[in-house]
Amino acid sequence: MTQSQAQSQAQSQTRQHGLTLDENTLQELARVVAGDDDLYYRRGFEIAAFLKRAGWQEVPEYDGQYRREWATELLMERRDQPGEIEKVLLRLADPREYLDEPELLGEVVAAVNTFLIHEGYRLENPGGAARLVPCDPALAHPTHYGSSELKVVMTDLIADEAMAELLQWRLDEARTCYANGAHVAAIIMLGSLMEGVLLRTVVERDASLLGRDTEDSVSLDRLIKACHRAGWIGADAEKFSHELRKYRNFVHPKAEARENHRPDRDTLGICWQVVNAALNDLAETHPDRAR
Repeated sequence: MTQSQAQSQAQSQTRQHGLTLDENTLQELARVVAGDDDLYYRRGFEIAAFLKRAGWQEVPEYDGQYRREWATELLMERRDQPGEIEKVLLRLADPREYLDEPELLGEVVAAVNTFLIHEGYRLENPGGAARLVPCDPALAHPTHYGSSELKVVMTDLIADEAMAELLQWRLDEARTCYANGAHVAAIIMLGSLMEGVLLRTVVERDASLLGRDTEDSVSLDRLIKACHRAGWIGADAEKFSHELRKYRNFVHPKAEARENHRPDRDTLGICWQVVNAALNDLAETHPDRAR
């Protein structure tokens, strides 16, 4: 499927859901379209050009008005045309819009999702193909991942930059699963994330804790116990990490069948709290903090 076909499919699917944005949401969207010092800045005539690239017809010429107000007026005029607003959102997540500053694409998509999520949608661009997907507005509230708020990112814990990036991606994947009600998939992803973080922690802080095991053979059970004995995670994090490990094993359908329990959002919330607590413990005990 080509990028344009993927975008057309995304528009068709979203249109079926009846995307109509609140006025405050449109004002935030206008802010991103116009840009500022922290986002992709567009001058007035560049805003008009952007809307044309998004697929708008009959875009008026810029008249010198304040950029953000002008962008807001244009969006409000087409508020009752969901397809037109979708075109703007999808173009914001199109990598071709940032050929001169490709690193800004992720920042723009993240900025859009901070307010779009309240409408029950999320903007994504997997493989460079932008799409809008329905999601749970509860994602906007971190407490829905458990009462223990995550205070770190992977680069705070892992020195290996490539692995830190991969693990951060897995955390984002878990959030996407959560947003779409895929609770088992999210839990499995969290268990995988936990195993990866604990393994890199042991390897980077004290590889002797692997004992006779190798990086490829050591179990999550052993990693949890080793990190607790080393004082890197607390007793509560250790205890409930073993529960997460059991749910992680639901990657094997027979394991889930044996338990006769299908994890729901509450189960996922508990698992998320465990992950947040363990990662926060690892950050607090990081060697750099002890210096």
